[in-house]
Amino acid sequence: MARKPKRDMTMEQQLAAGPVDLPFLMLTLMLVGIGLIMVFSASYATAYYDSSAIVQNNPLYYIKRQSLYAVIGLLAMYGMTKMNYQHWRLLTIPMLAVSIFLLVLVLTPLGVRSNGAQRWLHIFLLFGPTFQPSEIAKVAVIMYFSARLSKRNTEKPRRLSPRSPLSGVVGFLDRIGFLELVPYGAILLLVAALMLKQPHMSGTILVLAGGASVLFAAGIHWGWFVAGITGVGGLLWIVITLTPYMTNRINLWLDPWSQRQGLGYQTVQSLIAIGSGGMLGRGLGNSIQKMLYIPEPENDFVFPIVVEELGFVGGLVVLVLFALLILRGYWLALNARDKFGALTIVGIITLLAVQVFLNIGVVTNLIPNTGISLPFFSYGGTALMIQLGEMGMVLSISRQIPPPKHD
Repeated sequence: MARKPKRDMTMEQQLAAGPVDLPFLMLTLMLVGIGLIMVFSASYATAYYDSSAIVQNNPLYYIKRQSLYAVIGLLAMYGMTKMNYQHWRLLTIPMLAVSIFLLVLVLTPLGVRSNGAQRWLHIFLLFGPTFQPSEIAKVAVIMYFSARLSKRNTEKPRRLSPRSPLSGVVGFLDRIGFLELVPYGAILLLVAALMLKQPHMSGTILVLAGGASVLFAAGIHWGWFVAGITGVGGLLWIVITLTPYMTNRINLWLDPWSQRQGLGYQTVQSLIAIGSGGMLGRGLGNSIQKMLYIPEPENDFVFPIVVEELGFVGGLVVLVLFALLILRGYWLALNARDKFGALTIVGIITLLAVQVFLNIGVVTNLIPNTGISLPFFSYGGTALMIQLGEMGMVLSISRQIPPPKHD
């Protein structure tokens, strides 16, 4: 099919046909490429010594699957870049409704339990690969908030009749911005409550951070964020102190060495791997800790293997690439064509930034173990595909950034 000449395109089509942001694309591809190499290195021994019916001592088991998911994810990213992001507004409500339904479904007997948590569903509900509905919920919340808040300054406020006995109270709540926040707060609390029930502390933090970042970028008064952080912090503290699962995580964080042969084993081995890497590392593929010392090193604790094999310099390069990707993402948000695109990018990039921080914080014992993966690096097919889809959304928005004006 012949490509339509640019002069015959509508203004909307011309905007959507612009070039994607090359620096953001290249940084994403570099991180995915390095991530695949490190998944192969970190998982080789684990797969080789795994005689289960699924793995069958195949050292290429994890990298083959991760590479397949990466290809699918890259195709999804490409497909997203070709879409006009203005059409996503229509999908925000159905997407949010489906994500909440899936979070409820996780808590039923259809949910898959592993390591004391029930966070997964089979793709075909009763069989097939598993995925975390929380990954969908994080994006759904951001998209819904962005679509609604992008119209914030154009919608006419609804006001009660001055004769109503509630007009004074409602008017006060409206003036301080409370009424505007009610629907957003209700959605965040519902999603957070469902995720805490799993329990999934890191996912809860990500949902709250993504939603809050969109609200902040939309111009909500900073005082509400101080109040929200205080309230959520107090609520999380209550949940932590009253939930044995969370209390054990806090105790391990404070002194993992006291249980170095027990529950603190993974954290201790992570610190040993990072410390033994030195400045330049042992060399790619030469990690000792991945030889069945760190449990499942291809997942949440892949970064210690990166540092052990590539050293402080290699670990720093990875973090710099993440930092550049995040900064470029925020730059794209500042230059987006409209508020919907800007808010969407802010939410997605904040999710990425917080997730990187949480993972690095966990493996270095800066924060308690929350069970969170490192984007583009940790083994997990559905997570990788969704992350690449998110990057495709950012690139789609970048296509419509107006070109710079020349004097």
